[in-house]
Amino acid sequence: MTAYTRSRVSDRFDRQRGLVPTDRMANVSATVIGVGAVGRQVTLQLAAIGTPQIQLIDFDSVDTTNVTTQGYWAKDVGRPKVLATADAIRRLDETIQVEAVQDRYRAKLDVGKAVFCCVDSISARSAIWRSAKCRCQFWADGRMLGEVIRVLAASDPNGFTQYAGTLFPQVDAQHGSCTSRSTIYAASIGAGLMVHQFTRWLRRLPIEGDTIINLLASEWSTNSSI
Repeated sequence: MTAYTRSRVSDRFDRQRGLVPTDRMANVSATVIGVGAVGRQVTLQLAAIGTPQIQLIDFDSVDTTNVTTQGYWAKDVGRPKVLATADAIRRLDETIQVEAVQDRYRAKLDVGKAVFCCVDSISARSAIWRSAKCRCQFWADGRMLGEVIRVLAASDPNGFTQYAGTLFPQVDAQHGSCTSRSTIYAASIGAGLMVHQFTRWLRRLPIEGDTIINLLASEWSTNSSI
C-alpha cells in the first residue's frame, strides 16, 4: 500500500471518531448471512465505517428486480450476490479483508465475532441461530415486510435467551418471504438500525433488543428486552 493510500484510509474516519471506536473495531470480524435487500445494505455500511474483516454468505445470484430493491448495479445481474458485493466493498476500501462464500450457510463455517442474520424465513434463522449462537459475541437479525421493519439484537446470555423466544415455528409465520414486498429505502433503514446496534456494542452501551418501525403508520417502538 502506498503512503498516499494509507493517508487516504486513515483520514476517511475523521467524522465518525467518538461514535465508532477504532480500537475495538480493529479486532472485529463480521459475518453477513444473506446479502439481499437488508444484507447488501448492512455490508456496505459495515465497510463504510471500517470493519476490517467481512465474511459474506449467500447462494443466490442478482436478479433484475434486485437493482431496484437491493441496490445492485445493472451490470451485476446474473452474477453471484457475494461476488458483486465483495467487489463493491473493495471499491469502497481495498484494505478490507473480504471472504465471499457462494453457498447456503453451513454449520461447519467459521463466523465472525459479529453476525448479521439477513435471511428471509424463520426456519432459516432458527437453523443458523442454533449453530452460530455459541460462536459469536454480537448478533443482529433484520426482518422486513413491506414498510414494517423489525431489528433484533443481542450481545449477552440474557439477550441471547430472549432472542431465541422470537424464533416461532415456520407454520406460524406470515406466508411468503419477508422480502417479497420490499423497497431499498426500508432495507436501508433496517440495515442502519442493525449497524447502529453494532456500534453500541462496540462502545459497550446497552443494546436495544427489539426495535419495530412501521413507516406507513409513522410508528416506532423500542424495547431493550425482547
